[in-house]
Amino acid sequence: MPRLGVNIDHIATLREARKISDPDPLRGVEIAEKAGADSIVAHLRQDRRHIKENDVFEMRKVITTRLNMEMSVNAEIVKLVLKIKPNQATLVPENRQEITTEGGLDVVSNFQQIKKVVDDLKTNDIIVSLFINPQVNQIEASKQTGAEAIELHTGEYANASTADEENKYLQEIREAVVLGLNSGLIVHAGHGLNYKNVRRIAEINGIEELNIGHSIISEAIFVGLENAVSQMKKLITL
Repeated sequence: MPRLGVNIDHIATLREARKISDPDPLRGVEIAEKAGADSIVAHLRQDRRHIKENDVFEMRKVITTRLNMEMSVNAEIVKLVLKIKPNQATLVPENRQEITTEGGLDVVSNFQQIKKVVDDLKTNDIIVSLFINPQVNQIEASKQTGAEAIELHTGEYANASTADEENKYLQEIREAVVLGLNSGLIVHAGHGLNYKNVRRIAEINGIEELNIGHSIISEAIFVGLENAVSQMKKLITL
């Protein structure tokens, strides 16, 4: 059964709506781990719209599971991540105008830049994952960078408007998992997963980790963060 990575960015998003100190992402870390999270995910964006440097430095001190930092290949961000030394770094595309990550990293078109960042992170004993669309050429290029893992973008599956569309995208993900495993890569998945659609992804053999944020933090408004994490953990491990 896959591990659960809980993305706490949206706790910081709520904090930044008022530019005050509450709610504190560190408290979210404590509660999420208590409820069964296998790792904590945080995206330190170039625009600092939610998570800030100090958040991540403090998280690194208190996390008892694993810290998975989502990051761009921006030189300033890479330098900071090398100081923070998370257990894992997941390279993602980043557009300052986007509401959320809009798709997978284009490893094929940006191969040399990505490979250099992968090398720098691995030299510092940080496991590297690349967030990519479930496409053959992106998986093959990811392997060539030296990254240990890929995270398959599940957004098209999550946003499918018909059962046929959902089945089509689910099959693409299944095929990508097989190709990734056969290439010697660890396979993760995430984006847009919620309490209604996560089961079909969790049932795919070979996916080691699901990284989920928005739906968990949204559910936490109504049931509390501990219950929200616990419910998601049960869904993906039953």
